[in-house]
Amino acid sequence: MGARAAEAGRPQLSDDAAAYVRSMIMSGQWRPGDSVRPEAVGQALSISATPAREALHVLRVEGFLELLPRRGFQVARLTGQDIRDLFEAHALISGELAARAAVRATPDELDELDALHHELLAAAYRKDLALLEEKNHAFHRLINLVADARKITWVLTLTGRYIPTRFYSEIEGWPQATLHDHSKILEGLRARDAEAARAAMHDHIANAGDLLARQFDKRAAGEQDPA
Repeated sequence: MGARAAEAGRPQLSDDAAAYVRSMIMSGQWRPGDSVRPEAVGQALSISATPAREALHVLRVEGFLELLPRRGFQVARLTGQDIRDLFEAHALISGELAARAAVRATPDELDELDALHHELLAAAYRKDLALLEEKNHAFHRLINLVADARKITWVLTLTGRYIPTRFYSEIEGWPQATLHDHSKILEGLRARDAEAARAAMHDHIANAGDLLARQFDKRAAGEQDPA
């Protein structure tokens, strides 16, 4: 029974491992050419190497990793434009959900979004970046729930695989941009203006991608210039 239960849980463990590795690559924690060992991934997540290895094979197909003879898995080359493209896809879907939420949000839900935004402001003021990331996630999650579009939200989870779920606070300029962008999103929602909410959300996600892409471009330029 124990082995069977472990086998049943393996797809979830593999998904978790893939999400972890994607996040490390997308956030720039792991660089192109870095070795990625399934044993190390498993140790980091307290899982066995088997689901971790399955995750690495999935990421090789997705283009995040390369599998080299006698050298194992390595982080593949990722450019700033790659990051912008991934965030643009996510931004288009997020914008549609924000437009739906602008039409459907109740006064109580709008008040809850306002409260989350003020908690964001407080976290930023205290420089509590971990709490800022947590409240940012809650803000977006609530908008997606209010939109009440299950199939679109499901597609968002697919593009969301390629958006880092951690380390946002380490992106230069992200905390400040988030506070400004969320204010614009709230304005659209409060006004029941679907197109304004769509544009504000799209620009917010695309802006985050551009900030992250700039870091990648800057790092890549530095690595190519030994001087």
